[in-house]
Amino acid sequence: MIQEVKNGYVKTETHNGVTTIEFFHPQSNSLPHRILEELHHAIHGAGNERDTRVVVLRSSGNGAFCAGASFEELTAISTQEQGLHFFNGFAQVINAMRKCPKMIIARIHGKCVGGGVGLAAAADYAIAVEGADVKLSELAIGIGPFVVGPAVERRIGAAAFGHLAIDAAMWRSADWAKRKSLYAELHTGVTEMDESIDRLSHSLAHASPEAMHELKQVLWKGTEHWDQLLQERAAISGKLVLSTFSKNAIAAIKKKK
Repeated sequence: MIQEVKNGYVKTETHNGVTTIEFFHPQSNSLPHRILEELHHAIHGAGNERDTRVVVLRSSGNGAFCAGASFEELTAISTQEQGLHFFNGFAQVINAMRKCPKMIIARIHGKCVGGGVGLAAAADYAIAVEGADVKLSELAIGIGPFVVGPAVERRIGAAAFGHLAIDAAMWRSADWAKRKSLYAELHTGVTEMDESIDRLSHSLAHASPEAMHELKQVLWKGTEHWDQLLQERAAISGKLVLSTFSKNAIAAIKKKK
């Protein structure tokens, strides 16, 4: 268990038709490839589980919801193949969320950076608490938000996505995220947020699985090409992370931590 906590974890629990998928990493719930791979399998598995009616995606702790890509692994990438492999982990998670036949509710308890914004955007319904500010920091480290971009743009629109992507150093408030429809709901406290999640998940657990599946297909219409698109985007980031600019920017940020 000590080793599991040290390296992070993904755990899944199902109660009364609600499957909760929780991830954790000691570095502000960042996402190394192993966590991404386990999230992909957990979401895919929940989608195929008959006892699951709805999925709640959450992270552990009371700090950041997700700090995005693991800087340790970004630093270690030395070939385009390794870069593609790493960023394809984000592509697989987003596509698993997109193709999951069950509705996915995201519990956003804290700040979202990069890939964390992508998780919020790829959920079918994100419920957040005040202080869950967002930032797409990828351009600042030379890789660009290419993999999560389609999910974020689909959710908040091209203009708002452009604002996030271009001003990579600026935090946008949780209220901004709610007004741009990244968050469906924004609550003043964790208790209120969790009460709303319980209410909605209970309601969906008693809804028609067939109707929810059909609704999800309607809501995600036009994304059928994302298996290929997101892999192509992963290749772009996988190439850019090898640049001198990216290596220096990541090294500078690691020194500050």
